[in-house]
Amino acid sequence: MEDCKGLRSSIFYPRSSRSCLLLLVTIGCVALAESQWIPNFHNIASQAGLVEPLPNGGTESKQFIIETTGSGAAFIDYDNDDRLDILLVAGPDPKSPKAVTNRLYRNLGDNRFAEVTQQAGLTKTGWGQGVCAGDVDSDGFVDLFLTYWGQNVLYRNVEGKRFEDVTAKAGLLQDRVRYNTGCAFLDYDADGDLDLFVANYLKFDLANSPKPGENPYCWYRGLPVNCGPRGLPFDRNVLYRNNGDGTFTDVSDESGVAKPFQHYALGVVTGDFNHDGRVDIYVACDQTPSLLYINQGEGKFREEALLRGAALDESGRALSGMGVTAGDYDGDGALDLFRTNFSDERETLYHNRGQGQFDDATQSAGLAHNTRFVGWGCGFFDLNNDGWKDLMLVNGHAYPEVDRLGIDIRYRDRPVLYQNLGKGRFADLSEQAGPAILERHASRGAAFGDIDNDGTIEVLVNHQNEPPSLLKLHNPTSHHWITLKLLGKGSNSAAVGAAVKLTAGGRFQVEEVRSGGSYLSQSDLRPHFGLGEARRVEKIEIAWPSGCRQTLRNLRVNQIVTIRENCVDRK
Repeated sequence: MEDCKGLRSSIFYPRSSRSCLLLLVTIGCVALAESQWIPNFHNIASQAGLVEPLPNGGTESKQFIIETTGSGAAFIDYDNDDRLDILLVAGPDPKSPKAVTNRLYRNLGDNRFAEVTQQAGLTKTGWGQGVCAGDVDSDGFVDLFLTYWGQNVLYRNVEGKRFEDVTAKAGLLQDRVRYNTGCAFLDYDADGDLDLFVANYLKFDLANSPKPGENPYCWYRGLPVNCGPRGLPFDRNVLYRNNGDGTFTDVSDESGVAKPFQHYALGVVTGDFNHDGRVDIYVACDQTPSLLYINQGEGKFREEALLRGAALDESGRALSGMGVTAGDYDGDGALDLFRTNFSDERETLYHNRGQGQFDDATQSAGLAHNTRFVGWGCGFFDLNNDGWKDLMLVNGHAYPEVDRLGIDIRYRDRPVLYQNLGKGRFADLSEQAGPAILERHASRGAAFGDIDNDGTIEVLVNHQNEPPSLLKLHNPTSHHWITLKLLGKGSNSAAVGAAVKLTAGGRFQVEEVRSGGSYLSQSDLRPHFGLGEARRVEKIEIAWPSGCRQTLRNLRVNQIVTIRENCVDRK
């Protein structure tokens, strides 16, 4: 190991042409091997046909908080051609408020996309926020739910050709204006039908909201800025039960989801965090303690984030949570949590030490030094297919006015990319990871998926008032991989909530099929596993939401495998 005595920086320094890098952290030094592979990400959005800006309020200043929080991004295969398509959510264009702003792009192959928004029927306008996907009627085609400040929309996928607005028919009309943000489909009662959770940020009235500088919550570092969230009224989260006939019932009160109050809720991620076979819900909250709804069975949830160590940071502070992702970063079989926060705050990594009990591992994992960013979308993904979950988050300040200060905190900023070193530690590769990681944008939503089915993961990023980014790795490794396309039968057809345990090369990995996540976004529903040097997958064990248990053995690597639910054992 190299001697780090006297070095204080928390970035990488190249040493010689052989690209040996030293990770210098406040608690010590880790030397990476000679000839260390460094990722090279390029933004291929323009070549792919993603050239239109996505409007979302003001560009030089933002008068209201509603202009700051949008919007999400999605990778979905809406036409079942086994190629990931793209949906981008946006708000109104101040110059043309009646224009259609959400955009759907069909994957043509060869990393090219064509816009099909109008013919697909995705024509609603408004203050778009988030998106999540799932097959709510189990007809084999993935449906979409879009959240808004105002009225949400459920789009039923009609045979992969167009989308039909079935919001009213499904019983999802709201009785008042809501500031809906993150969402996720889940089968919380294990009846085979996808239910729906929707986070609510706060109560906001555009006509009567205070203007920048009008009260103490409308200032940032001496600048008058849009007001909130402090000083604005709280709202409650919502859970809808799928009735199995195309309609939903609001069960927020009886389920316990509406009970927590005084929380500004944004990003949502689901998972079986306490490993009891029931899906739980984690909600990242802004300037208030985050929420962890533990599924009690029989249609009930209990909020236990504080009890389980996932509400605050290690100092007992409530941070400004925005995005959130779940994954097993240390290979112990338990789903950990990562949350993005505001500038002058650390990101938050919660290590699940088993049974849904969490410890703040941010500093020990090497993630405590990037405090100038305002983080939004994020995701665990295996960028080099070595079998360890890496981590990316995208950034951009809430206030365009911050650029007037001339400090190192900027409105547009670059992503952060962490490589998983194993043994619970990460290395910040951002400044060496290619031109796409150095680009500065006002980023919000981020989705992760394999657009060309080559075994490496691309990242779709939605920016405010700019064209999106599509980040592609130009120097993939030779490591092996496998991707699973799960098709439910007794479970929902998209297999949302299915838990996978994969064994290869002498170790195991776990993943779940997940709706929603990141920041108001939807990633590829297909679980992807890097396999390192392993040449066979020894075993795949699937726990389907229906309770079915299914095992496959001895699969070849470097392929996408379609697995249909075929129950032999039940829990």
